[in-house]
Amino acid sequence: MQSVSFSDLRRHLSTYLDQVAKGDEIVVTSRGRPIARLVPSAEQPPVPRPVGLLAGRIRIAGDFDDTPAELVLAMESGAE
Repeated sequence: MQSVSFSDLRRHLSTYLDQVAKGDEIVVTSRGRPIARLVPSAEQPPVPRPVGLLAGRIRIAGDFDDTPAELVLAMESGAE
């Protein structure tokens, strides 16, 4: 486990984050005392999206976003 000062961490953050991403742990110190620990993120299984749960169960008509002819005529004529 590597220790780095807070000021050094600020100057070289991307370098230290690369090390953590590769599995290293880093202790951050301030005035020689540990104040934080950087550890790799635990892998979390992806949470299924609710919409994905309906895959194959719903069907959207091919013309679902077509504007009905009556509406087009009404808009062109200024009718309300």
